[in-house]
Amino acid sequence: MLTPSELAELESTLLPALERHHLRLLAHALRTLQQIAGRNSGPAPDAAAIHIWLNDQPALVDDPAFRDAFAGQLASAADQLTELAGPDRSPLALDLPDLITWSRRSADQRLGAAGAG
Repeated sequence: MLTPSELAELESTLLPALERHHLRLLAHALRTLQQIAGRNSGPAPDAAAIHIWLNDQPALVDDPAFRDAFAGQLASAADQLTELAGPDRSPLALDLPDLITWSRRSADQRLGAAGAG
């Protein structure tokens, strides 16, 4: 879970609303994947570990459709974090400043491409 100070840091980025929303989702997914893995470094947990963790969440016991959708979203986030980390870092070792830097760079590229067209 993101701390109040991390949420404030995220909101202070002055990124466009859509990028901030995506950044929030990715940051929450990172924290959840770290919780599932029980560590803050190394590879992201695989689909089986995600499903086991989700099945152990009392709030999700009666909602298998949501559990499956959430598992898919976490797996997608794990792929994105793995790509973002690159070959020299592990996805679970990323932190909020890394995600903010990536988000700013992505927004700058998108806005630059839009301005060039």
